[in-house]
Amino acid sequence: MRKNKVDIITLGCSKNLVDSEQLMRQFVANGYKVEHDPHKINGEIVVVNTCGFIGDAQEESINMILELGEAKKKGKIGQLYVMGCLTERFLEDMKQELPEVDRFYGKFNWKELLADIGKSYHRELASDRVLTTPKHYAYLKIAEGCDRTCSYCAIPISTGHYQSLPMEEIENQVRLLVKQGVKEFQVIAQDLTYYGLDLYKRYALPELVERLSDIPGVEWLRLHYGYPSHFPYDLLRVMRERENVCKYMDIALQHISNPMLKKMRRNITKEETYALIQRMREEVPGLHLRTTLMVGHPGETEQDFEELVEFVKNVRFERMGAFAYSHEEGTYSFKNYTDDVPAEVKQERLDYLMRIQERISAEINEAKVGQTFKIIIDHEEEDCYIGRTEFDSPEVDPEVVVFKQLSLNPGEFYNVNIEESQAFDLYGKVLL
Repeated sequence: MRKNKVDIITLGCSKNLVDSEQLMRQFVANGYKVEHDPHKINGEIVVVNTCGFIGDAQEESINMILELGEAKKKGKIGQLYVMGCLTERFLEDMKQELPEVDRFYGKFNWKELLADIGKSYHRELASDRVLTTPKHYAYLKIAEGCDRTCSYCAIPISTGHYQSLPMEEIENQVRLLVKQGVKEFQVIAQDLTYYGLDLYKRYALPELVERLSDIPGVEWLRLHYGYPSHFPYDLLRVMRERENVCKYMDIALQHISNPMLKKMRRNITKEETYALIQRMREEVPGLHLRTTLMVGHPGETEQDFEELVEFVKNVRFERMGAFAYSHEEGTYSFKNYTDDVPAEVKQERLDYLMRIQERISAEINEAKVGQTFKIIIDHEEEDCYIGRTEFDSPEVDPEVVVFKQLSLNPGEFYNVNIEESQAFDLYGKVLL
């Protein structure tokens, strides 16, 4: 066990990561050496930031806590603290079942952790973070919570009502990060498109994105987690007009059959969804859409699934992920529906859908061979560099493998001609 060292482990989404980065900055201000997801967990203090979205994520969090509990018993680590979405949902149960944890915190009261160990929370550093990403990009969280009532989703239970951060506060964060060398911002929230309704009584995302794109040094802004119902269409004008707003939209659609959309309480129809996609692609030429789809929601029939398959084939999403329904305690679905699609059927449907998407992705990538794209280099490997186009978000989207022909700098932009493609990766050379 290393004295004066804090290890912070983040599980789940990039929104959790921002919380961890803010907590890390506070520990540093209090004189600690802090490591994020270290290879060797041996801190005097270990903090686990948990995810409670679906069963698999919950299991990962619990297994991590149990593993660290064993390390604590053996004296390999000191105090063990747990925070985040899972503790927000199941605080009392976890207190009963995990006595090896020194203290639990929810999603929003982690600042109390510092007081509990006799340290100060520095309010003047509230917007500061220790970046865990490569220094050229950062995640920018513009809101907390969610006011949607989707049947299957436990996130509002953990995060509460939607709370937009004021525009001025977000702008200050961006200016601070630009000074630190950040060029690319992944703009995130549980629901970006709702932004501003609580604070300004209007959908204010288009204005916010315009204001952020005006800040000198912001090279790329990429938008994550839009919601299809009541989409703020003026955002498409901003994406079209602003060079540094990536032609990329991450919008979770979940399903396409009207019976499923109704059961999921998505407040949109199949016809409206197709119209939305058509308008987005017409107004923003070259737009790359990322979506997430769900299989196996209670009541999903073979016909519903076939509609979903046809939807994927027809729309040909540039980026797509899918997951199987998880029957989550506290949700509308848990209270009102029986989890009636067998696990093996869910998995078969999921695998089938992703096989179709793999073929589509391969065809879309093949069409890029011979074209030249602006690429940001993320890191260097032994025989190549790894980068991304404006259409690719870190860790979830395809990468561009750049053949080594000259020395490149991570965090810099280059024009790369694509020479080869695979289903999920592109290969190219820098144009001299």
